Amino acid sequence: MQNLRNRVQLIGRLGQDPEVRTLTSGKKLTTFSIATTDSYRNAAGDKVEETQWHNIVAWGKVGEIAREYLTKGQEVALEGKLTHRSYETNAGEKRYVTEINLNELLMVGGKK
Repeated sequence: MQNLRNRVQLIGRLGQDPEVRTLTSGKKLTTFSIATTDSYRNAAGDKVEETQWHNIVAWGKVGEIAREYLTKGQEVALEGKLTHRSYETNAGEKRYVTEINLNELLMVGGKK
């Protein structure tokens, strides 16, 4: 059961090409977002779709793979750890971010 703690699995489509940044420490950080869409029928019988956006952060080898092989619109399955962080803007506002720290990646389908 230890492996089930803080584990997120999603299948979705990339919202943009992965972006790579090199930190001052020399480590490379790859970021992208994916969209997951659920659909249901409301009380009137109309089909309603809800899309959720998820921020993905990848480090090391999995980040390199994401940067090299993933493109906007591609369907992927991923597994990672849910993380929360906060930062302060230049205007002094505190912002909160929820991200998925990527562990595993599987390319599921082609572009939509």
